[in-house]
Amino acid sequence: MRKATPTPGARTPAHPAGTTENVLEVTGLRRDFGTVRAVDDVSFTLPAGGSLGIVGESGSGKTTTARIVVGLEDADAGEIRVRGRDRRERARGRAGRLARAREVQMVFQDPYLSLDPRTSVEGVLRETLRLHFPGTDHTRRIAELLDQVGLGTRAADALPRQLSGGQRQRVAIARALAVEPAVMVLDEAVAALDVSVQAQVLNLLADIREETGVGYLFITHDLGVVRCVTDEVVVMRHGRIVESGPTAEVLADPRHAYTRLLLASVPRPGWDPGGIAASRRAL
Repeated sequence: MRKATPTPGARTPAHPAGTTENVLEVTGLRRDFGTVRAVDDVSFTLPAGGSLGIVGESGSGKTTTARIVVGLEDADAGEIRVRGRDRRERARGRAGRLARAREVQMVFQDPYLSLDPRTSVEGVLRETLRLHFPGTDHTRRIAELLDQVGLGTRAADALPRQLSGGQRQRVAIARALAVEPAVMVLDEAVAALDVSVQAQVLNLLADIREETGVGYLFITHDLGVVRCVTDEVVVMRHGRIVESGPTAEVLADPRHAYTRLLLASVPRPGWDPGGIAASRRAL
């Protein structure tokens, strides 16, 4: 594997130069479903304010890895540390469980399914803030969050069905940001959006990372997304990491045959679906 180095031309992360602190450390992660090993000895780190992409086709194990990091799945083996704290340790009491939940937040592919259709945008954010930060007036914070994701207070009274897909995803991002997480896991977070809206949301996420220093873990099959918004990339196949390193280097000079196949699979002039299919069978 390549040694991790800053990606040339990437936006400067929101932490001091030379800082080596890792906000997320994943070591030896393993998850079995019956006889299928979905995640097999997966390890990676995410620096504070960094952006790491996990790439692979359906069945590669990338989403299962993300769900384990968030806490939606249990690992059979391995260790996850956020800000140096072992996520395997059982949180004590309600306050401890909420503090643990705040550390890692997830933004899903389809925001309509993750938002309550009966609750307004303001209600979604107020409910989250009341749960995690009770006893205070959250009106100003709600306005700040809406402004941060480019919606403004005009959207506060809207229900999810009254919003576009891009607007709903901005609400989901605002809800995740509301608890000030160390890590945001974005699972195919722009895959359901039109290309022009994808670009707007990706630019928004880049701005938020610069402003807040939150670390991003992007789960995607889209190499264009990886190229735009990640500093480093991990390529997974059949539950294992086959290649990793700075995004610009991996995409410019892939060393593993599977990474080369993923790049060759992107439609462009001279694209050869037959040759790609033959290469896939040969792997």
